[in-house]
Amino acid sequence: MILSRLASPIGDLDAATDGAGRLRVLEFADKPQRLARALRRHAGAPIVTGTTPTAVAWGLEAYFAGDLAALASVPLTIGGTAFQQAVWTALVAIPAGRTDTYAGLARAMDRPSATRAVGAANGANPLAIVVPCHRLVGADGALTGYGGGVERKRWLLAHEGVD
Repeated sequence: MILSRLASPIGDLDAATDGAGRLRVLEFADKPQRLARALRRHAGAPIVTGTTPTAVAWGLEAYFAGDLAALASVPLTIGGTAFQQAVWTALVAIPAGRTDTYAGLARAMDRPSATRAVGAANGANPLAIVVPCHRLVGADGALTGYGGGVERKRWLLAHEGVD
C-alpha cells in the first residue's frame, strides 16, 4: 500500500492505494484514528509513503474544481462485508446534488428494518467523498453522522448543489 497526502479545499486527505493504483482508503488527515482503523483492514500489507496515482489525484482535483462526475473515474477497490459493500454501492448510486436518509437507503436496498445497520456501514466507509456517505442525512433532513465532521458534510453538499 502506498500512502500519500492530497490537498483539498476542506482539508488534507490521506490516500492509500494498492500497487495497481487503485484507491483503497481515503480519509481526512486530521482524523488519524479513522485512517488507522481503515488501514487495519489491510493488515500484513506493507505501507510506504509515495505519490498519489495520477488517476486518483485527477479525479479528486476535478471533483473539487466542480466536475462532480469525476469521482466515477477514480479507480478503487473496496473491501468490507457483503452488506457493507451493498450499502456503499447504494451510496454511489445517489447522484451528486441529491441526498437520501438512512431509512430511505435501507428501503431502496429492500432492507427496510436495517436503518441502523445502514448507518453503521456508512460510518465504516473507508473511501470518504468517493463513496459519498456525506449524501445521507437524518430523517428530518439534519446533517448527522459524518466522520469528517458536520462542517465538511455541509461544504460537500453545498459544493454538489444541495441547499
